[in-house]
Parts: sequence; structure tokens; C-alpha cells
Amino acid sequence: MLIRIVKLTFKPENIPSFQRIFETTKPGILAFEGCTLVELYQDIKNPNVFFTYSFWDKESDLENYRASDFFKDVWSNTKTLFMDKPEAWSVTKSQSSNPS
Repeated sequence: MLIRIVKLTFKPENIPSFQRIFETTKPGILAFEGCTLVELYQDIKNPNVFFTYSFWDKESDLENYRASDFFKDVWSNTKTLFMDKPEAWSVTKSQSSNPS
């Protein structure tokens, strides 16, 4: 499994627009082959900063999503809202405190 973490920093006035975009596109992201989870987190100390977490079965599933017209459309609408350059990481779980 691959976990994709994306840090997004928005202009304060654009946060409601981003939240609407995320809410309306989340089902479409989950519909992509290999996507098993999509979550959104907001930084407590800096509420302009959000993190998206998505879980993918394989790296190729994520790459197929990123090459899709759906992603290109979502990204073109989202990137106009940024205050700072986004950052992204693809990681795998190394350790867990979860017993399962």
C-alpha cells in the first residue's frame, strides 16, 4: 500500500472554496481503481494549511489517477487558490501501534 500526503496552503479567503472542491470531488477520487481512503486534515496552529491523505493499493494506481482528466480538472481549479507552493510525499507504512 502507498500513502500519498499532500500539504496545501491556501489564502484564507479561498479556504471555503477549497473545502467545497474537496467535498464534491472526494467520491470521484475514491472511485478510482486502487484508492481505498481519502481524508482531509487542517493544521491547528496554521488554519491555512491542509493535508490530504490518500491510500492506494499500488503506485501505478496513483499514477493512473494523476494522469486522468479528472485529476487535471480538480488540480486546475485547486491551484488557483494557493498561498504557497504545495508539497507532496508518497510513503509506505514502516511501523504502527495498531495491532491489526
